[in-house]
Amino acid sequence: MTRVAVVGGGAVGLAAARHLADAGADVVLYERGGIASGSTGRAAGICYDAFAEDLDAAIGAESLRRFRELGVLTECPYVWLAREGDDANADAIREQVPRMQAHGRNVELVDPEALADRYPQLRTDDVAVAAIAHEAGHVDPGAYAALVADELDSAAAVDVRTDAPVALDDPTTVDSPTGAESFDAVLVAAGPETKPIVADVGVSLALKAYRAQALVTESLHATLPMTYDATQHVYWRPRDGGLFVGDGAHPVDPGDWDRQADDSFLESALERLRAATTLAPRVDRSWAGLCTATPDRDPLLGEVADGLFVASGWHGHGFMRSPAMGERVAAQMLGDGDGSVAHYDPDRFDGDEEFAVVEGMTLDED
Repeated sequence: MTRVAVVGGGAVGLAAARHLADAGADVVLYERGGIASGSTGRAAGICYDAFAEDLDAAIGAESLRRFRELGVLTECPYVWLAREGDDANADAIREQVPRMQAHGRNVELVDPEALADRYPQLRTDDVAVAAIAHEAGHVDPGAYAALVADELDSAAAVDVRTDAPVALDDPTTVDSPTGAESFDAVLVAAGPETKPIVADVGVSLALKAYRAQALVTESLHATLPMTYDATQHVYWRPRDGGLFVGDGAHPVDPGDWDRQADDSFLESALERLRAATTLAPRVDRSWAGLCTATPDRDPLLGEVADGLFVASGWHGHGFMRSPAMGERVAAQMLGDGDGSVAHYDPDRFDGDEEFAVVEGMTLDED
């Protein structure tokens, strides 16, 4: 039996551990805190398959199917739009939608007036172009991670070890509070900690951490789709009777960052939400979390040394693609992958590239 380690108890690590165990591997999962205590627990939970690239679209659709099978997805359309004067984002939306449709995605351009009729609380008087993805929804990230972890633990399928920070003695030897253990393969899916963990064995990753902020409003009498207003640089989705609202990317030192949202963010996010809707929301709670970025906005997924694999660099899209991405990297670890992860091969970079962080919701890459 193959013996493998997964470092990271977030959505991607859990998905990989689940597939590895289902394939008959002996799996140990290490999490330095509690399950979903890092990026996953602070994620938006927005899920869709509206990607213009064929592989991304297929992965998004596969992940949506897995969330539905588990009964954790709340169906909700996803709308993205650009307002008058924002030509770059408007052109990007017009270019994206036919490509998504060519990949079989259930998306379409939607007339702003028709959008206003369906969602009267959404301001559309100055919308230049809008699109809607019908196959979309949202998931509670923490509840989903806890569900998967409990299933793995109760079935004794995976040895789940929380409060277990690790280091690598070599590519396939994990040193934890319980001692050093050797494995046939190791996956590090630890968000921004992935880079320093693999650096211990001489692996350099083209990976940067950035800080993203979010808030949840108090309960609102609102009927809105999940929305990304590319002009206002704000996105939201329904949560707990209110709205989860997020924006922006701010590069940080992953070892020294503020987990509380800035007052300036709270004021700005609410201002932009009011400009995009007819609502007058107030903040219930807020926080900041870390995301990871790469030079080309695609993740690093695959082998970086003999028996050592990584999965990181999601640009805020890791949770929504985690079921499919976790399965793909697990299959590669077992030597039976379909080759699709080659597109995300970490070796496409030297690891010392300089690049600006572009957060995942951005439409215009120029």
